Amino acid sequence: MTENRHAKMGIHAGSADHEHQLKHSTIIHRAKVASIVIVIVLLAGAAIRVGVQVLHNRNLANATEENARVYVTTIHADGGGKGESITLPGTLQGIIEAPIYARSTGYVLHWNKDIGSSVKKDEELATIDTPEVDAQLAQSMATRAQQASSLDLAKTTAERWEELRKKDAVTQQDLNEKRSAYTQAIANLAAADADVLRLKKLEGFKKIVAPFSGVITRRDVEVGDLVDAGSGGTGRAMFSMAKVDPIRLYVYVPQAYAQRIKVGDVVSVAMTEHPDQTAQGNVKHIAGAIDPVTRTLQVEVNLPNHDNKLLAGSYVQVTLSANGNSGVLRVPSNALLFRPVGTQIAVVDNTGKVKLRTVTVGHDFGNTVEILSGITAQDNLVLNPADSLADNDVVTVSKPEKADSAGKKHS
Repeated sequence: MTENRHAKMGIHAGSADHEHQLKHSTIIHRAKVASIVIVIVLLAGAAIRVGVQVLHNRNLANATEENARVYVTTIHADGGGKGESITLPGTLQGIIEAPIYARSTGYVLHWNKDIGSSVKKDEELATIDTPEVDAQLAQSMATRAQQASSLDLAKTTAERWEELRKKDAVTQQDLNEKRSAYTQAIANLAAADADVLRLKKLEGFKKIVAPFSGVITRRDVEVGDLVDAGSGGTGRAMFSMAKVDPIRLYVYVPQAYAQRIKVGDVVSVAMTEHPDQTAQGNVKHIAGAIDPVTRTLQVEVNLPNHDNKLLAGSYVQVTLSANGNSGVLRVPSNALLFRPVGTQIAVVDNTGKVKLRTVTVGHDFGNTVEILSGITAQDNLVLNPADSLADNDVVTVSKPEKADSAGKKHS
């Protein structure tokens, strides 16, 4: 627009320039503000991104360090010989048990004692009739009388021939024959006496008596039964007896525990029908050798039974002490490391470093084992050590725990 035109329109040129300058300044100012805002936003974004990256790197470093850290659980060795025991099955028996057989063949006239009866030694249990033995005894006594008569005759004859020989009325041969006949008559009478004595003994067996004081556990005869003389091979037992105070049982201890059982050890016996009641006894006898077939040691246990509550033939659970050496330490089996150098245990010191110690293993109880040397009761032992664990590895120890004799852990 020209000055003339401006003049015509009534607009002065200086006012237009001033307005134009104001507009230009406003635009420039706004542009600067916008640039500053954009720069601030960009700087803030960059700062946030850097902060996030730093935080991420820090978290990654912490996670890497955490993952690289090895955590272990430690225990202390337990003193050996604390409550270690072994439970085995057994069957109660009378201290004396015997079947009672007839010694003479005959018929049962009557019996005097039934099952459950308490009897004293030499008390009559039953009586049998022995007609065949009676007849044999009568015959034997008659034979004995004949032999006695023959002996008298042989003696008289020998004496007479002795006198005749002095007069040389008979030959020496004849005298020797008479002497021999006399000697034979003496032997025949002795044999007859022995046979009579034998049959009288058999007559005495008509009465079946108790060989010891005890209780009748079986009666296998009735009046009129024919019983045969003999034992388990031929005849049948008339009665069974047992002496049940004290009562005994035999248990067969596995070879692994054999050397830990001693005569006099206290034994606890429980019956399944009365689990809350136990009887106490003692080891009475121990076999001096391991059975090569079963690899067990036979042990006899005696129990007092004054009240007769323990019944012979009962199945029981027998708990024997197997303490061993109380000075030996015991650790769970899962604390052991088996290496080419031998059996080892990982021990953690106060700085968190692992030391592998070679140990001498004693008796193996299954869940636990005895350690004869190599560690102390104060050492922190690694439980379930990794196969890759090595000397001087740095580990982080979890809360120490104490293992009992069964391998269980306690805080």
